[in-house]
Parts: sequence; C-alpha cells; structure tokens
Amino acid sequence: MSHFEKNLELLIRARYPLVYVQTAEERRAEEAIRVVANKTQKQLHVWTYTRGYDPAFPAPPSAETSRRELTPDLEALTVLFRSSENQILLLKDFHPFMSDTRIIRMLRDLAPRLHSSGRSLVLTSPVLKLPPELEKEINVVEMPLPSREELGYKLREFLLLLQDHKEVQTQMTPADFEEVVSAAQGLTMDEFENVIAKSVVANRQIKVQTILEEKQQLIRKSGVLEYYAAQENLSDIGGLDVLKDWLRKRRASLSEKAREFGLPAPKGVLLLGVQGGGKSLSAKAIASLWNLPMLRFDVGRVFGSLVGSSEANMRQAIRTAEAVAPCVLWIDELEKAFAGVQSSGASDSGTTARVFATFLTWLQEKKAAVFVVATANDVSQLPPEMLRKGRFDEIFFIDLPTLPEREQIFEIHLRKRKRDPKQFDLKKLARATNGYSGAEIEQVIVGALFTAYDAQRELKNEDILQEAKSIVPISVMMREEIDELRTWAQMRARPASGPPKPERSKRASVEKE
Repeated sequence: MSHFEKNLELLIRARYPLVYVQTAEERRAEEAIRVVANKTQKQLHVWTYTRGYDPAFPAPPSAETSRRELTPDLEALTVLFRSSENQILLLKDFHPFMSDTRIIRMLRDLAPRLHSSGRSLVLTSPVLKLPPELEKEINVVEMPLPSREELGYKLREFLLLLQDHKEVQTQMTPADFEEVVSAAQGLTMDEFENVIAKSVVANRQIKVQTILEEKQQLIRKSGVLEYYAAQENLSDIGGLDVLKDWLRKRRASLSEKAREFGLPAPKGVLLLGVQGGGKSLSAKAIASLWNLPMLRFDVGRVFGSLVGSSEANMRQAIRTAEAVAPCVLWIDELEKAFAGVQSSGASDSGTTARVFATFLTWLQEKKAAVFVVATANDVSQLPPEMLRKGRFDEIFFIDLPTLPEREQIFEIHLRKRKRDPKQFDLKKLARATNGYSGAEIEQVIVGALFTAYDAQRELKNEDILQEAKSIVPISVMMREEIDELRTWAQMRARPASGPPKPERSKRASVEKE
C-alpha cells in the first residue's frame, strides 16, 4: 500500500467529509480510492458529468420531475442529502463548478451530514480550484507521481507479458533495469505504459533513450524550461582535468545504489571563469557523461506581466525539473539571470527578490535528483547568498587554457573539421596563442579555413599562425577584469585545471601560467 493510499485511508476512517485529490492521473487515483473503499468496507460511487453516478442512486418517484430540472452538477450533490451510510463518493473533474454559489452552499450544507453518516466526498482534478468559503471545509491531498517501486513493478509486469513475443528482447541486467526505472521517474503511469509500448514497437526492446525523448513533452508544456539535446562529450573539451575527474567520480551518484551506500544526491556545481573558457561546453558535456536529460532554464521567461505570475512561473519551473528528475538543470550566465536583486524593492516591487528567494530555498533544500549547473562570467554581480556553502557542491574556476591544454584544443577543433592534427605543428600553434581562450582558438581555425578555401588550397600551419596574429584576445582587452577575477578565485574557488607548467611568453602577465 502506497503512502498516498495510507494517508487517504486515514482521512476516510477519520470521517473527513470533503477531500480534494489534486492529480492528472484520474485512472490511478480511482484505483487507489477503490483500494481504500474495499479496505474500509465502504461502497464506492463514481460520478462524471457525462454519465452521472456509477452505480446509480435510486430516486423516489416524487422527486423525478424536480430532478429533470437540475443540471448534472447540482443533481450530483442533491441526491446526497438523502440519508445513507458507509459510502465514498468520487466526483471526477468537479472543479469547473466550484465557482457556482449554489454548489459552494450545497457543499457547506453537506459537510456535517456526510460526517455524521460516515460518508466522504472525494473530488479529483488536475488543477486546484478552491473557493475561499470552502478552504476550511476541504482537506487537499496531492497525489504524487509513481514511485520507483511502482514503476519497477509495472516494468516487471510488462517484461512478463512480453516474454511470449520472441522478437522482443526482454532480458535486462539489474543495472539496465534500474536505468530504465530512473529514466522513467517523473512520468505518470499512463505515460510510462505508453512510452514502453512505443519503445517495444520501434526498437523491439525497452530503451532508455525513448523514455528520455518522452520527457521532452513534459518540458515543452512548462513554457519556462527548454530541453537541450546535449551532443557534446568530455572528449570535446581540452584540458580541465580536475573538473573532468570530479564529474567522472560522481557519474553514478544519482542512482539508488549510491543512496544505499550513504551518499547524498549531488546538488550542483557553479562554473566561474573567463568568457570563452569552456563553461557552457562543460555544462552540456555533463548531461552526455551522465546519460541524463538536460534542461536549460531561461530565467528571463519566468518574469511575467501579471502580478504573482513570476513567482508562479518559478514554482512551475521547479516542479517540472523535479518531475523530470534525475536530470541536469543548466542556468547560463547566472549573474545576468538575477540582475537587480539588490534594488528589486524599488525597481519592481520586490518581484525579482521574491523569485530569487524561491530559487535559493529550493537550491538549498531540494530532495529531487536535479543537478544544477550554473555558469557565470562576472563574479562581482553574483549575490553573496548564491555563493554560500550548501547551495552548490563545488565552485570551479575555469581560467585561460595552459600550453598543453591549447594543444588539445587545437587537436580537437582540427579533427572536428576533418583535418589530421598530425599534419600541423600543434606546439608552435599553442605557443603562438598564449592568452587565447578556447572559443578564440576555435575562431582562429575557422578564420584560417576561410583563407585556405578562398585560395582554393588545403589548410596550412601558416594560415592558422597568420589568423592568430590578427585577433586581439580577451586577455588583452579585459586584462584588469581577468586579473581581478583570478585574485577572487584564488581563495574562494577550486581550479578546474591542474597546476600549469611554467611558460614564457610576451603575454605571460595575463596568462595564468
């Protein structure tokens, strides 16, 4: 028996007259209520607007004429005024009628009668619509999404049913089984059943990737989060060996096995650093490494024009992320996302501050397996509350690439553009780009390719060197800001790369080595 069923049984046994179950899973809710009805030895009557009660209530002949004049919603409550005992009355999708003053009055009149006769009226709806007059009369229960145990039980049912179909692969290792269950968390039971059927028809087996694709539907409906199809891998990133090692060690930390071992679910990581250093690329690679769906949180979409809509949008974004969990939640340029928090009281009546406070509280207290990856360029604009211990597991500082890291970056981008890195002098190229960021090195190669294509010949080492000379790197343009950022990060953040080797260069004053 699930926790929801136990809680519902407690309310029924305690003779709560009015119970409001908020859920989009109507069928699953009815099954749970039917279990409780059997356990408490009460008769269950289910009402819908189109079909009335099932089983129906017999009506006295004298009341037949007056009943014809009533609308189905009023009739559903009117028949309950006749004395009866030990019943559970389930009304599906009754929320549209909760604004009618007659319905409100009838429910208030019914409450003491139901309590005295041991009956309970249960309303199910995907939305919570509660008039102020009934707030003290109705007990609201939110039905949670299926647990790991329920999803696992349903998956075993499917595997047993599919055993007779020889063309379908039903053999799964314990690790694969757990991976499917983890990927399915956040789906309703109907969605889980549908996606399993879809995967079997399309792939002749149950694949995690099909389940992750189904989760994109949840994200699109939120309107605040975007599903990001992460295709980048850690091998696409040059250097950052400390950060890569840290991520690899936590690869399986979102699993149930890690919880049994005593490990808490990792909260997230904040990536600070120079623009173009690979922060966003690293964020995208985490989702691929951990084989998790990646959500991009555009905080700008949170703020709406209606009073209270911004706070509601933030809560909706959080609920969606938790429903899709385990997942990676990416917030790019965090300092810009919550700009104006300090002056929020004067500029927007405190809306930004309230939204920020909601996000901070969730970041600190969240229990769902949502790994937050935030990136930031200007640490001076970050609110101090964001950097306190407990918000993130670690704060990494991503500096300009060292000489060996620049060699790796050249190798990666040359290979990505179908060139053999062995045909180029990578050490010479790396020395010539001292103080360049990873993004600038990529643009050096792109610019050199344009030159070679215009001359109708193959790319040469000299093309890349010439293009490098024409670019003024960010380390020169923003020398003071980068020095200030490095000074701040020395005592407050963990370097994403290992200790560099000494390197002599005309730009040594701005290079981290």
